[in-house]
Amino acid sequence: MQPLAERLRPQSLDDYIGQKHLVGPKAILRQMIESGHIASFILWGPPGVGKTTLAKIIANKLERPFYTLSAVTSGVKDVREVIEKAKQSRFFAQGGNPILFIDEIHRFSKSQQDSLLGAVENGTVTLIGATTENPSFEVITPLLSRCQVYVLKSLESEDLMELAQRAITADSELKNREIIFEETDSLIRYAGGDARKLLNIIELVVSSENEKVVRFTNEIVTERLQQNPMAYDKDGEMHYDIISAFIKSIRGSDPDAAIYWLARMVAGGEDPKFIARRLVISAAEDIGLANPNALLLANACFDALTKIGWPEGRIILAETTVYLAASPKSNSAYLAIDEALALVEKTGNLPVPLHLRNSPTKLMKDLNYGKNYKYSHDFPNNFVAQQFLPDELSKQSIWKVQSNAAEKKLGEWLRGLWKDRF
Repeated sequence: MQPLAERLRPQSLDDYIGQKHLVGPKAILRQMIESGHIASFILWGPPGVGKTTLAKIIANKLERPFYTLSAVTSGVKDVREVIEKAKQSRFFAQGGNPILFIDEIHRFSKSQQDSLLGAVENGTVTLIGATTENPSFEVITPLLSRCQVYVLKSLESEDLMELAQRAITADSELKNREIIFEETDSLIRYAGGDARKLLNIIELVVSSENEKVVRFTNEIVTERLQQNPMAYDKDGEMHYDIISAFIKSIRGSDPDAAIYWLARMVAGGEDPKFIARRLVISAAEDIGLANPNALLLANACFDALTKIGWPEGRIILAETTVYLAASPKSNSAYLAIDEALALVEKTGNLPVPLHLRNSPTKLMKDLNYGKNYKYSHDFPNNFVAQQFLPDELSKQSIWKVQSNAAEKKLGEWLRGLWKDRF
């Protein structure tokens, strides 16, 4: 018997749950599909949010030939064979070019991606790629420039519960049982925004009960999953749960835990570059100005990993992991940019003060652009007090000094300059 997630795979946009920003009324993808004209695009989002399903719905709706390749198992030869089939397709001859869906396109090598360029460029195929990784890092620039990128989001709690209700009422196997959702917190939490995981958990719990009536409570869900820790995870490794534990261990300054979770990912076959990118993010977000060298080391780690490869790359990841976990922590830069973005959204496009404006032409100078600007290096200690924020925000404080030694030193220096700030 097919898994529940496969049995419930939607066949139309009306049955598709979530991603309303893409397929809701008047949303971009729905409009393209209903018009019958779609361009090549890449769907970027976490597992279990409907990337493959959406591609199949599009192909069915447009009645196009639909070819599927997995980047894990396909090579350049497979790509060329599919492109040749597309060229010979009678649909293509009539102007309805086939759709080529490539799952996990981020795993395609540069040469494999290069082999797609001509067919995408001349319209032999309409490419739909799916990836859990940032296409900016994993898809070559020429191919990326020929595709739109649409971001899919993790399913909200309401979406997941709508899917759960559909499962127990629409599936031929489940509707023969009386299924009652008494508590759903654990079900939603363990699903983690992943529709496939949610359905796998439901199937697991139902199959473990012999009674006709199946009650879902937080305790029952947790108990069943602890008994079957791999049952609801596609790859045998809780990809997002483990990377979360990894980053939180670094943030919590526990190198033992961090290196353990790193080992879990290495043993589970996780993409090393995925780990390295998370280390770069952690260095900036969680360590920040408390130890700026952390970002330098994390970036060097990513660079060295691409040069050294595997398995030696695990040593580079381990060194960076321990260093980041053992470093003092600060999120002041992270908080500052978020506060600044909120301020920009609230206040809009405030004008740049005249003395800070560029004045390359006589007209601009006549309009006082750049007038009264003081060149810092002309003053003692290369500093002179003047206003740099827009007039409306002249007294605004954004970056807050935290209590680590490095930022205290920066704060003392800035207070010596600005007196009443920092």
